[in-house]
Amino acid sequence: MSEHLSEKHTEKAPPEERKRFLRFDLSQRVEHLVMLVSFTILAITGLPQKFPDAAISVGFFRLVGGIEVMRIIHRASSIVLMIVSIYHVIALLYRVFVKRVRLTMLPVWEDVKHVYEDVMFYLGLREEKARYDRYNYAEKAEYLAVVWGTVIMAITGFMMWNPIATSRILPGEYIPAAKAAHGGEAILAVLAILLWHVYHVHLKHFNKSMFTGYLSRELMEEEHPAELERIERGVNGEPSPDVIKQRQRVFIPVASVLSVIMLAGVVAFVTFEDTSITTIPPGESAPVYVTRVPEVTPTLPPTPTSTGIQAESWSGGFEALFRNRCGTCHGITSVGGISLDTYEQALEGGESGPGIVPGDPDASVIVQVQKTGGHPGQLTEEELEQLIAWIEAGAPER
Repeated sequence: MSEHLSEKHTEKAPPEERKRFLRFDLSQRVEHLVMLVSFTILAITGLPQKFPDAAISVGFFRLVGGIEVMRIIHRASSIVLMIVSIYHVIALLYRVFVKRVRLTMLPVWEDVKHVYEDVMFYLGLREEKARYDRYNYAEKAEYLAVVWGTVIMAITGFMMWNPIATSRILPGEYIPAAKAAHGGEAILAVLAILLWHVYHVHLKHFNKSMFTGYLSRELMEEEHPAELERIERGVNGEPSPDVIKQRQRVFIPVASVLSVIMLAGVVAFVTFEDTSITTIPPGESAPVYVTRVPEVTPTLPPTPTSTGIQAESWSGGFEALFRNRCGTCHGITSVGGISLDTYEQALEGGESGPGIVPGDPDASVIVQVQKTGGHPGQLTEEELEQLIAWIEAGAPER
């Protein structure tokens, strides 16, 4: 959502549109459009990362060229959102300190009164709804939710984007906690837009004022009768041009310095460290040889690879292979509830079932996922064959 605190609604539409009133000026509409696009991209690229094992998420990864490309798009959109948020703050300060508009988006006692009046109306105990002014209590709640959500996403995003810097100040446990908060807030924001905003703005009646700038008299009478009354009484006047110029001479230098400071903060945000933004190269592939032996043989004879790793057991080769290929998602983060940090955790598996079932590759979730293909930590065909052979041989730990 864009900042809608301007009181510039005394300006009438063109002559042929006398019955419409200017509600949002061009700068507000452009701001809203940029925020709309950036939020949509963030949602489309963020939710698949929260649910990477879902079939639709895998489809999105393939569509954009992999999870790393999706992460780059996600972070670029977050930068756009931070910049438009800075513009929002500066534009708000301009309207308040230069044009002296009222902070009509902040909750006031009258909003409590309006809630009561609406409840009475819906219960049939009152003949008409509350008389809203510039914004009603629902619009204020939605706006403040966006402000709160943006702050939460920025803080948790910084913690995940700069984990080393974060862990120098806070315990390491705060990083996965930030990841959980970031994903939870994202789900909440998307649901709020789809279930609340879309209904009240687009389904209940299509309010086009954020795209055209104007609101019809009929909708003004229905949704903002108190504001319409003030407009027609000529109460909403603006300062004279001379007064505005005088205030601008003070505001512009201060706003310029403030903008530079905030933009420098954005640059520091994204360049503080490159731990989480550098694309990790694919894991190094080394030939893994597991000799097929009769079932009566309890263990596999050590077979050194070209790198000297003994690959006849978990500790002799497969532990390193999983850490190299799967550690990003199935280490501390335990995506899907499965961690491959230890042999016991690999056997236990996660939400979809046991990760490794000794002697039964088909029942092992790791094999099932790898056979499907397209996994972010996909093994090569040769590595998958050796994994299956190891499991068939009983998946020995040592």
